[in-house]
Amino acid sequence: MNFLTFELAGPIGNMGDYRNVVSLVLALLITGVADAGLFYIFKRGFCRAYIAITEFLAIFSWLFGFDLVLLICLAILVIGCIVFFVGNSVEAKTLIANNLKGKTPGLNVFSRRKKSSGEALFDREAVYAKVQTAVITMAKQKVGAIITFERKDSLNDVMKSGTIINAPVSAELLQTIFYPGTRLHDGAVIIRNDMIVAASVYYTPTTRPLTGKFGSRHRASIGISEICDAVTVVVSEETGRISIAYQGELTTVGPDTFLSTFESFMDQSEKEETSKD
Repeated sequence: MNFLTFELAGPIGNMGDYRNVVSLVLALLITGVADAGLFYIFKRGFCRAYIAITEFLAIFSWLFGFDLVLLICLAILVIGCIVFFVGNSVEAKTLIANNLKGKTPGLNVFSRRKKSSGEALFDREAVYAKVQTAVITMAKQKVGAIITFERKDSLNDVMKSGTIINAPVSAELLQTIFYPGTRLHDGAVIIRNDMIVAASVYYTPTTRPLTGKFGSRHRASIGISEICDAVTVVVSEETGRISIAYQGELTTVGPDTFLSTFESFMDQSEKEETSKD
């Protein structure tokens, strides 16, 4: 009994002490503020759950005076963060840079793409029509494809894993890139405005559990949508199904409704950019 009393002689065992009450309130307040920032940056469910669980165990251990458990929890939290950044350095850099962009001046030290005074002018309808032609043709032929449309968040660091193209968008070029057997058919194509800037770009797949059967392309498209505001179109190699990934969600569309749905996603992204500015 004395042993139990000794182990619980932490702040929770001395709540009558004013200093312990203040310490508890400050600890909860600091943790809450830190979590708000971390959860805003790390939008993947696994990362949020990892942070929340380890922090809960750390606070619980501190309250009940379990110093050894507290140290272990803090070590697990720190090691987990280090492993995440080392194992996903490009995605982590892009995620943090894009979340800080425009919100904390001077802190965006990662992104090399500067804000321009205005977005490049190009014929959107013509570009979207070319994309529609390529996507529907590949869907009929069951040619797998993943096409990402860069929005306000820069993908410069992500596309370093691929091959720089810098060619105007055309249905023929997109179909050629994804044609089975070509050197660039694996991975994703990134489109900026009316230019195909890179091909054979690889994304880190989402770690979130998904309902239903999804291949590597679909998981990769959701993964990139979790760290930036890009809109990604996916064509299934097995079924020819067309899907659109945006903000961590995957929407299946039919060939007849693809263009209108795709335009609505692009318009939605632009409206959100305007509201943030």
